[in-house]
Amino acid sequence: MHIALAVVSVVVLLVTGLAWRSVGALESNLATARLGLGGAKDGALDLLLVGTDSRTDAHGNPLSQHELAALRAGDAEADNTDTIVLIRIPNNGESATAISIPRDSYVKVPGIGMSKINAAFGATKATEKQKLIDEGTNPDTADKDATQAGREALIKSVADLTGVTVDHYAEIGLLGFVLLTDAVGGVDVCLNQAVDEPLSGANFPAGEQTLGGASALSFVRQRHGLPRGDLDRIVRQQVFMASLVHEVLSAKTLSNPGKLGQLTSAVQRSVVLDEDWDVIGFARELQNLAGGQVRFETIPVVDINAMTDYGESIVQVDPKAVRKYVAELAGGGDDTETPATVAPTVNPSTVTVDVANDSGVGGLASRVSEALSADGYRHGVVGNNTGTPVSESQVRAADPDSDAAKSVAASLGGLPVVQDASLAGGTVRVVLAADYDGPGSGSARASTDSTSDIVDAGTSPTPVPPGPPIDAGRKGPQCVN
Repeated sequence: MHIALAVVSVVVLLVTGLAWRSVGALESNLATARLGLGGAKDGALDLLLVGTDSRTDAHGNPLSQHELAALRAGDAEADNTDTIVLIRIPNNGESATAISIPRDSYVKVPGIGMSKINAAFGATKATEKQKLIDEGTNPDTADKDATQAGREALIKSVADLTGVTVDHYAEIGLLGFVLLTDAVGGVDVCLNQAVDEPLSGANFPAGEQTLGGASALSFVRQRHGLPRGDLDRIVRQQVFMASLVHEVLSAKTLSNPGKLGQLTSAVQRSVVLDEDWDVIGFARELQNLAGGQVRFETIPVVDINAMTDYGESIVQVDPKAVRKYVAELAGGGDDTETPATVAPTVNPSTVTVDVANDSGVGGLASRVSEALSADGYRHGVVGNNTGTPVSESQVRAADPDSDAAKSVAASLGGLPVVQDASLAGGTVRVVLAADYDGPGSGSARASTDSTSDIVDAGTSPTPVPPGPPIDAGRKGPQCVN
């Protein structure tokens, strides 16, 4: 059984930053990874926080048998990223939203194709490691390089799904969760009713209670027996994060040198950051971001009980809806740019769209043209691409900044727009490559998602009710399932 790990303590330490301001030695002893992130403006600072079920610490050292026993994790090697949280901080720095991505979200993964997002890291790492070893690379070097490839694949998968440019990355393993929770003396939680679920080890009474690290791990692991399965587990993780934010910001933590020392030691052993992240400077810049301005949400979900045509249970998501939702969270930033996925106001009946197929998928251009026609755009020339082959789907226009081009790009899920001086001013051309997964791509259930191999059982998707609103400014723990 794969163990889902909430990156709750990293959220606190990286978003608030307050506990680190007086810990000068922390930064020099952190584990780092060279990832080359950031570089594009999208209206916000975006932090990707990842919880793995790795059996090593941040520096690659294996956990002891005593530590493994305390975690009930077993000895099996594992590199799944079962908790993925994107923190979006608008450029004005006055708020933050921690956005959870369900681990079974079925998305496009570089080099793999459609897959659960939690496999992006581990599957890429395993493939790359074996390839390097077969080429004669030293196993230790192969593992290090393959881990790098796994991280890059996950970052790209999240960026493709959400439409953001990931600016910074933080990763924490199993042991770190326990160490960080214990460092603050435990965290208060509240349950609507008693639970006894042996697979996760969750055995708690109803009501408020304080959980130490090992018990807290069981609390955030449980998904069986919950009304919404993994989505309710995400709610558990979110309320734990909110409670932990409150705990770290309390005077009994910030004024206690012993607790700050424990936090420092736990972070040094447990957390991996991208090497370009000046966390101390980041903490100073956002020191006014109090707990009450941190809220926790989950990406929009279409169906929590979807299934692929080969029988794998997945969470179906609509990338277009996800990108629109994430883009809206950057509203109010000083330098906010209009994301490609947010359509400008334009009358589609005034826009003629040519569609050229360079994907190798028969009939794709016709289906995409029909999808655009359904949105009100005028039919243009439809057929195979006779120009230069492309490896990435794109929208072409004489003026790439025109509202017409941006509108078509948004309608197709946020395709990039490039200049093509050969086109008339009122014409937009779409060139489809093998990577295209937007409207008309062949999904049996919904033409706006990227899950073209989801089985259509002839029934409507399971309704996904919204989770409870959660913020870090609440006094006392919020009761949940």
